[in-house]
Amino acid sequence: MKITSAKVIVCSPGRNFVTLKIETDEGIYGLGDATVNGRELVVAQYLEEHVIPSLIGRDAGQIEDIWQFFYRGYYWKKGVIDMAALAAVDMALWDIKAKAAGMPLYQLLGGKSREYINVYTHVNGETIADVLADFEVALNKGYKFIRVQCGVPGLAKTYGVTKKGVAYEPANANLPEEQVWNTTKYLNSVEAVFKAVREKFGDEVELLTDVHHRLTPIEAASLGKMLEPYRLFWMEDPTPSDNQESFKLIRQHTTTKIAVGEVTSSIYDIKDLITNQLVDYIRTTIVHGGGITHIRQIANLAALYQIKTGFHGATDLSPITMGCALHVGTAINNFGIQEHMPHCQVTESVFTHAYQFDHGTFQVGEAPGHGVDINEELAAQYPYKRASLPVNRLEDGTLHPW
Repeated sequence: MKITSAKVIVCSPGRNFVTLKIETDEGIYGLGDATVNGRELVVAQYLEEHVIPSLIGRDAGQIEDIWQFFYRGYYWKKGVIDMAALAAVDMALWDIKAKAAGMPLYQLLGGKSREYINVYTHVNGETIADVLADFEVALNKGYKFIRVQCGVPGLAKTYGVTKKGVAYEPANANLPEEQVWNTTKYLNSVEAVFKAVREKFGDEVELLTDVHHRLTPIEAASLGKMLEPYRLFWMEDPTPSDNQESFKLIRQHTTTKIAVGEVTSSIYDIKDLITNQLVDYIRTTIVHGGGITHIRQIANLAALYQIKTGFHGATDLSPITMGCALHVGTAINNFGIQEHMPHCQVTESVFTHAYQFDHGTFQVGEAPGHGVDINEELAAQYPYKRASLPVNRLEDGTLHPW
């Protein structure tokens, strides 16, 4: 089965997405996601100018060889643009292979390891009272794993916190918005939020929080120790992972579990974190991590060290990535949890999918392939709109990780 054509579809049904469609001489096509939030047109151009020309005429079934061609064969590699483009190709080829076999993708990945996928949702509020009200809404929807973020007194804006009734979308401006951060104010306020949640809702619900790379290792260790009484499922990205060795300091001081990886794109970015058992969950996403082929390598390495997956699942990943993540999560043994930020109705009208949300869990669906399709005619009605992620400054004006 030969690849006869491929094209890139850029659309913005609620937010920007980059979709790769690969077509074959047997009439079977596959879809992949190449979205890089805030850099959508860069990866689209990379696909059009450098990747697609090298795809035409290849055997669509040779997934491993094609993956190696674009990864091992290319001299410049492992950047997020390269890996997102490669991921789109890889997802589309797995979609084609599973459709040709007449099977849902998880069957080609080894079959089911579980009957459903546990997911976590986001709860937030400008005040503790707002958080508690939003938390109750999430419980009523059936979520048993809930990420908690709260406004920090004295800061105008806080990561993960949005206005009441408005879905959170960090890429909120044409050019990067400059926000302000103060670590001391954050550390002075964060414990009270989790204390209030536990006092009101008890111990059965699993709690998570995202630090978003904002602390030094010793500050992160202090936070982890502070939150130990509230038994978090994880604290996410407590410090930048550029220096993987820095996580040793966090491990020495706290037993709070750690999740890392949503901004990583290669197994080498997290290899030492895994082999030194410095984290508990790997969050590298399929779209930014080179596709299903590469994510399986990461998951297999993590499994040797009893580390589980916790794939990133924000709305800047299209339903195609979510569909693939659910199939991988269904098949692998060391699945941990899947992040779930629901896409808006407009997104779901453009991207139809076989997976179904059910009371805090996902059923992967039985449609052949990864089970996600795109309505190209409808997608064309939502043209690209430039949107940028914020940047952070300390109160004295110093740039700081956002």
